[in-house]
Amino acid sequence: MAKVAFIGLGVMGYPMAGHLARNGHQVTVYNRSPGKAEQWLGEYAGSAAPTPREAALGAELVMCCVGNDDDLRSVILGEQGAFAGMSPGAILVDHTTASADVARELANMAAESGLGFLDAPVSGGQAGAVNGVLTVMVGGEAETYAVAEPVIQSYARMMRLMGPAGSGQLSKMVNQICIAGLVQGLAEALNFAQCAGLDGQAVVDVISKGAAQSWQMENRYKTMLAGEFDFGFAVDWMRKDLSILLEESRRNGAQLPVTALVDQFYADIQAMGGGRWDTSSLLARLQRNR
Repeated sequence: MAKVAFIGLGVMGYPMAGHLARNGHQVTVYNRSPGKAEQWLGEYAGSAAPTPREAALGAELVMCCVGNDDDLRSVILGEQGAFAGMSPGAILVDHTTASADVARELANMAAESGLGFLDAPVSGGQAGAVNGVLTVMVGGEAETYAVAEPVIQSYARMMRLMGPAGSGQLSKMVNQICIAGLVQGLAEALNFAQCAGLDGQAVVDVISKGAAQSWQMENRYKTMLAGEFDFGFAVDWMRKDLSILLEESRRNGAQLPVTALVDQFYADIQAMGGGRWDTSSLLARLQRNR
């Protein structure tokens, strides 16, 4: 069992830190809003710290799951950041979906201080975090990964080292590109079925047993047909992720015409007041335009 710090108790980090505690690890949590840390302590065994630095003191591994590049720097760098409290040999595992650039930046800074660093964004959504079945894409050194892997398995169903620092974030970008196209395709299909007077449930029952099947279809078609979107991975978060990967594509030359178009469709959803709706709300945009 390891001594672990977990920074960031949002919809993903809260249950992830809980799985660590349930698996017997000694967990210290930090959250920018102290009330969330107090709530977590009411459910799990562990302790809370007032700063990232104090949370990281003596920890073998420091897990982090916050919003974006700037949030990440704010909890890792500076006098009260996690790096300041970590001892040589300790490892920071960043589960934030952020840029590959910040991953490389932090990996270099960690190496200069004798620390390990892994960029390890996750996929599976809130349900995956709650059920401990996340997919984790990791960038970093093989030796560092080998140390962290048994602990990360507390909330992972699938994890893999994808390459050097930044590779985890780049792999997550591939994941989000796939999701953007799949959800838009599913939204168009369900909208077409409704316009054609078909029973959407019956159509999906048939086509989900063939080549059209996907996780999005299996897990989202019922709520989409019911017009329910107040749950899941928020449009605001998806647009953040898409902005990161579209910027990366401009640097590496990858053409992403469909992804760029879906990003604009999500902007329409935000304009409709659906920034916190699930990403499957692309259907609501099509229904509005019928």
